[in-house]
Amino acid sequence: MTTVSPYFAGLRCRCPRCGQGRLFTGLLAVRPGCERCGLDFRANDPGDGPAVFVILILGAVVVAAALTLEMKFEPPLWIHATLWPIFIPVGAIGLLRPFKATLIALQFRHRDL
Repeated sequence: MTTVSPYFAGLRCRCPRCGQGRLFTGLLAVRPGCERCGLDFRANDPGDGPAVFVILILGAVVVAAALTLEMKFEPPLWIHATLWPIFIPVGAIGLLRPFKATLIALQFRHRDL
């Protein structure tokens, strides 16, 4: 069996062993197992790790973007009040799924057998 990169499997939200089966049933619910190779996903638990990474990365990006916007264009306050409450949840949801999948794939790769 070929080795699947945990980063490739994580970004595609696929099984860390075969790289083909889907990892999630819904937005963030992990399947009990892979539909292709039968790998049991119940032992893999990334915990709060993905949320921590997303909060730190998204927080830095939003603060840098807000400061850049303010320094270059000096928009009215309502622009900030409208823009960032939309961008933050969309960015968090968009990043959380691949980060969770990547941490599950890294757990699988580095698990002591």
